[in-house]
Amino acid sequence: MKYLLFTFLFFLSFFINVNKSLALNDYEIRKICEKERRKSNCIKFLKQKRTNLLKGNRVEIPVIPFKR
Repeated sequence: MKYLLFTFLFFLSFFINVNKSLALNDYEIRKICEKERRKSNCIKFLKQKRTNLLKGNRVEIPVIPFKR
């Protein structure tokens, strides 16, 4: 019974995990670029990355450190 449940959940995870990628919306992009020196370049750069991500191309994701 335990193995049956495990295999069911294992195969179910494949069907639930569809190839969807969540990209940043315009508000989130503007919020990230708020503190940048050149806002327009930052916005254009992130929008290009968003379109590449939605097309399925690989993109580099910058890591923003968390400040307490």
